[in-house]
Amino acid sequence: MNLTDHEYLIQIDAKLCGSVHKRKIAYSTIEFHHSLYINKKDMLLAQIRACELLYKYTTDIFDINVLKKEISDLKLMLDLME
Repeated sequence: MNLTDHEYLIQIDAKLCGSVHKRKIAYSTIEFHHSLYINKKDMLLAQIRACELLYKYTTDIFDINVLKKEISDLKLMLDLME
């Protein structure tokens, strides 16, 4: 069962974690009870939105580069799915 109604869009929070040299992005769902029925495309779109929002407020150049790479990788995965 896939929920395709716009009121059930998944909301994901992205956070930078790890050491200075090995930064990674951790995702967490804000509305957990709907996350079981989200397809991969919607999940990727939500991750892209979360990374773009985090990118908007990031000031460290190293973190900006990590976010740019993550956004481009997510967009590439989204393109490969279509």
